[in-house]
Amino acid sequence: MNAAALSARPEINYEKVKRITTSFFIHAFLIVISIACLFPLWWAFASSLKTQQTVFSDLSLFPKNPHWENYYYAWTKADFGLYFLNSLIYTVTVVIGVVFVSSMAAYAFSRFQFPGKNILFLVIISTMMIPIPGSFIALYVLLNKLHLVNTQIGYILPQINGQLALGIFLLKTFFDDLPKELEDSARIDGCGRLRVYWHIALPMARPAIAVLAIFSILAVWNEYLLAMLVLSSKNFMPLQRGLMVFQGAHVTQYPLLMAGIIITVLPVLVVYLALQKHIIKGITAGAVKG
Repeated sequence: MNAAALSARPEINYEKVKRITTSFFIHAFLIVISIACLFPLWWAFASSLKTQQTVFSDLSLFPKNPHWENYYYAWTKADFGLYFLNSLIYTVTVVIGVVFVSSMAAYAFSRFQFPGKNILFLVIISTMMIPIPGSFIALYVLLNKLHLVNTQIGYILPQINGQLALGIFLLKTFFDDLPKELEDSARIDGCGRLRVYWHIALPMARPAIAVLAIFSILAVWNEYLLAMLVLSSKNFMPLQRGLMVFQGAHVTQYPLLMAGIIITVLPVLVVYLALQKHIIKGITAGAVKG
């Protein structure tokens, strides 16, 4: 009887148990890392809803009496509305400029043949190894001679230039993998080089463009050093620069400062959540080839 009962017991699938256990520990580790990354952001959000008197004494993760008016004061009286608009203008302008210029250059490097092509491409890519602060002296002298210091165009153009090497590298790699038969068919039908680039190559490169766009958005939105070097007028300052100016002028108003930090971080989170599928697709594009 006991032998029959033992023989009827199902066999343990050790491979399945190992797979489930491994998956459990991996997910648990990732959850802990996610909480550790999100906790400071939530703490800043909770602090932005407190008063100056309770910001240090109230240690709750959400205040009982939230003061949502702190965001109104930060937006209006602390000029974060102006800084936000400036950052939005800079980000949109730089991203459009980077995508437009780097896509055309990358398509030319991928499809055209001209003397010094490989050397020029290596020179452009090698600029990625130069740290941005290392060029600040020469950049400031150039902008000063062109009378572009403390101007919006003087802040936009260096950022477009700084993102071109990455954009050309990403898009050229993507264009190299595109089937040339589609372009040849379009040219037989009468399309010129520009129409082939605009109607065929560029739409097919959307995943790579999405990756380049999110990298450029993060770089421009979080930029501080160049703004500190070039911009001195509050009317032209982006969010990161304005945040530091506000902190220096209102170092004790921590709820408004935390509200400004949340205003600064929130757009980046929204953009990332909106583009995450394109980002993953763009990063993995070309990784698996037939």
